[in-house]
Amino acid sequence: MSAFDFDREIDRRGTWSIQWDGITDRFPVPDLLPFTISDMDFASPPAVLDALCDRVGHGVFGYTDWRLGEFRESIRDWYATRHGAAVDPEAMVYAPSVLSQLSQLLQMWTEPGDGVVVHTPTYDGFRKAVTGLGRELRGVPVGDPEALERELARPDSRMLLLCSPHNPTGRVWTEEELTGFARLAERYGAAVVSDEIHADLTSAGHRHLPWTEVAEAGAGRRWALITSGTKAFNFPALSGSYGFIGDPADRAAFVQRMETGQGLASPAVLSLTAHIAAYRHGAPWLDALRGYVAGNLELVRGRLADEKDGLPELGWTPPQAGYLAWIDLRPLGIDSPEREAALQEELVFREKVAIMPGGTYGNPGCVRLNVGCTRAKAERGVDALIRAAQRLRD
Repeated sequence: MSAFDFDREIDRRGTWSIQWDGITDRFPVPDLLPFTISDMDFASPPAVLDALCDRVGHGVFGYTDWRLGEFRESIRDWYATRHGAAVDPEAMVYAPSVLSQLSQLLQMWTEPGDGVVVHTPTYDGFRKAVTGLGRELRGVPVGDPEALERELARPDSRMLLLCSPHNPTGRVWTEEELTGFARLAERYGAAVVSDEIHADLTSAGHRHLPWTEVAEAGAGRRWALITSGTKAFNFPALSGSYGFIGDPADRAAFVQRMETGQGLASPAVLSLTAHIAAYRHGAPWLDALRGYVAGNLELVRGRLADEKDGLPELGWTPPQAGYLAWIDLRPLGIDSPEREAALQEELVFREKVAIMPGGTYGNPGCVRLNVGCTRAKAERGVDALIRAAQRLRD
């Protein structure tokens, strides 16, 4: 029996939640049951909440410096105990979000018109950041090393942008794959940026290898690891992210850009507080969360595999990381933007649920179902998806 109650329903409506209150920004009907944006319906760890209350109780919120106090040391210790990896606190940088780090690195290491290579399907935040800065997004299918080399070999491909573990598929890259990526980037002169915000949600039986370990092995040239504790411990609204940049001159340039051009001289103190508490005291909660999410994903697998009432022809298996179920419906004939639109009609107007369509990530015919929620809600979501897909199949 877990000491943490993940079955407790918490009403998130009226809290300015993008997932719950902002549903009509993506879907045409209000009050849908949402399984959309990548945050969880669970309260943050008690250790984090207690630390935040204590800090608010202090009452003074003056300017802060992330280089003072325990912030860097808590991250160093977390990587050592959680990932068996040695990270250098002096190589660390800070930014309001992972995507803000990516934006700065794109501007530092690429020019407008340059190619940025990503794996497809692709997290939509990558697409917006890359194309919004006038760079060309060049997608290669997950698991296709020949296509990856072909795109990196193009003379104007300047960056390999990784999601590790991969969003939306939940793929955990192996050491062999990661070192292969690094060798290709080195061979063709591409910088590597590895977004590792889902790393602490790696499933049992799989190991996440931080890019710092790949770089320390001598593979790769110009690189950055960008991440945050906000995903695993569910406090994205507090903002805050950190990263590691290999080259000292690049690191100094990044810090200067953030503190001058971006005006980030003082980070949000509650973000620092939450990160320190999570990394110092949040491991038991995180382990319990991972077990609960694994149960939700097993529920999805079982429902889909049911010979009578499911969709067994999909052969779906849970992801290797995260709480996002990436489900390929193309074996059912839902294999085009038009068929995807028909599925969304069924989900939204008949089932009253919001589930992200695969076209958002470049793969029509798939869906991304967020099961970072209570077991009861996860059950409602997968059952609605099955009914909608069955009607289209029939």
